[in-house]
Amino acid sequence: MPSDHFSSQSAAYALFRPRYPQEWFDWLLQQVPEKALAWDCACGSGQATVSLAGHFDQVVGTDLSSSQLSHAPALPNIEWRTATAEESGLENSSVDLITVAQALHWFDLPRFWEECRRVLKPQGVLAVWSYGIFRVGSDPITAICDDFYRHQLEDFWPPERRIVEAGYGSLDFPFAEIDAPEFQLRETWSLDELTGYFASWSATERFRIATGTNPIPELRERLAPFFTEEKIEVCWPLSIRVGRQS
Repeated sequence: MPSDHFSSQSAAYALFRPRYPQEWFDWLLQQVPEKALAWDCACGSGQATVSLAGHFDQVVGTDLSSSQLSHAPALPNIEWRTATAEESGLENSSVDLITVAQALHWFDLPRFWEECRRVLKPQGVLAVWSYGIFRVGSDPITAICDDFYRHQLEDFWPPERRIVEAGYGSLDFPFAEIDAPEFQLRETWSLDELTGYFASWSATERFRIATGTNPIPELRERLAPFFTEEKIEVCWPLSIRVGRQS
């Protein structure tokens, strides 16, 4: 059974994870010839799933964590399912688009690629993407956040995190690849929102369990003097791979 890294932070994940840019979905939808069914795999609380719902007749969002799915919104053309990436329960050759947002690194990839080939229609599209460390305009805030990520939490990140840092570029991707433009996530966040995002990290939860200490209040104290504006802009480059079923 694959590991569930996020159930214990489901509420924080739903509240504080950044939303993916509409221009990314606009470009992706242009690559998909039919829009009957989309599968958002490892959908969490539905950040990407909801963006697909306005363009497909039906969307299926699957996640290993029923706790994550409990925070997903109810929409008439979205079906939420507890399922693994490798066993979706979808019918053969039924899916026009598969999306995987910030989750591919957790999968048994040979089995997942096989599942994608099974459920995609001919010329169907698979899109996977991730984002790593963000940047802000303030050098002191960036330095504090980098120190928290790379040093304080260093021993609490699972090894799969290195795949994210490499932008999925090191992974075998056995589909006819489509070159994608560059996109970025952008949010304008308060100090509470920024530290809420840090609280949603799986490594933060591991730190808390291992040490018996919540690192977020101390981090907030370190950041607060540098929040000279009520909110700051935060951005993350997206790392994207898109492929087509033959």
